[in-house]
Amino acid sequence: MAVPSWLERLRAASKTALVQDGKRKIHYLFEDGKEMAEEYDMKTCQLMSRKWREKNTLGGCGKWQVEVGEPTLPLLGALESELIKESSSNPVFMRKDTLTSFQWRIRNLPYPKEVYSVSVEKEQRCCVIRTTNKKYYKKFSIPDLDRYQLPLDAAALSFTHANNTLIITYQKPKEILAAEEQLQKELKKIKAANNGDGDCKTQ
Repeated sequence: MAVPSWLERLRAASKTALVQDGKRKIHYLFEDGKEMAEEYDMKTCQLMSRKWREKNTLGGCGKWQVEVGEPTLPLLGALESELIKESSSNPVFMRKDTLTSFQWRIRNLPYPKEVYSVSVEKEQRCCVIRTTNKKYYKKFSIPDLDRYQLPLDAAALSFTHANNTLIITYQKPKEILAAEEQLQKELKKIKAANNGDGDCKTQ
């Protein structure tokens, strides 16, 4: 069965925990040298952010790539930041999950809801956002489904639009919900480096 393989990788990874600002931060170091950092809300066990980093060709640390949470802004020098600024009206694509669904938000999309269509491309293992006015097009994958080798289900996908933001929701399959529950039990066993064991309250 494919599901345990990703869980087994998580279990085998070297893990450290830190409790800070109401968040429980977990750092994973995998056998292949890849690193993953996650932040969970202490009260709800809600995943707030997930980032990945791998060694570059020279063996140094690469940059963190954000998978879940606010995208990180590039660190520019004082002069550069004055000269090079991304337009604040550009669409901003980010993932912000809930306990039961994967969720993406694209800010700065002012068009009405009927302009958008969101579909699943099963062969390419991705979702596609299109607009009838040809103003926005985006393909994105769901890495969690790839890691658990689960198929994409068009029925799990829905979207809404409010306050210039397109919100796309994909209901988590039961296999992932079960695996996440198991993982939370594992993470609770890790003593935080600074204080307490940071138990989450179960719903």
